[in-house]
Amino acid sequence: MLFDHCAQCQRCCHVDADYPPLEVTLTRQEKKIYGKVCIETRCDHLGPAGCNLGEAKPVSCKLYPLSYAPQTRSFYFDVECPLKSTYFEQLAHPASEASMHLSRMADLILGLEQSDRTFLAKNYAIDTDYFELEALPLSPWTVRKST
Repeated sequence: MLFDHCAQCQRCCHVDADYPPLEVTLTRQEKKIYGKVCIETRCDHLGPAGCNLGEAKPVSCKLYPLSYAPQTRSFYFDVECPLKSTYFEQLAHPASEASMHLSRMADLILGLEQSDRTFLAKNYAIDTDYFELEALPLSPWTVRKST
């Protein structure tokens, strides 16, 4: 399984010593639940098997290693994520885990475009400051139009 590696890697839940703390972008609804989530060195919600929040984790965490640019409606990928080459390869197969993840994230984004555009803009701004991003080789919007 593609994302099984995440529990061992946990790179996205750590901040290197030479980097500033990473404030996780929260939707309006998530702010009511969590208040604030800031990773100074290691996320407080990180357990030995990965995120302790499970499906309740913030949208920006669910989205990672993807990033979404609301101005261009484009998806990007954090090039430092070890899953990049496998994720990109899997996108060629509609039933793959990567394709399913991208589809779920596109659905999530469609809802947020209606309900919380501020979150989308802020999340992308933080992603571009913090990560080196590469455009995905295909767009979920193109795939949806062709099916």
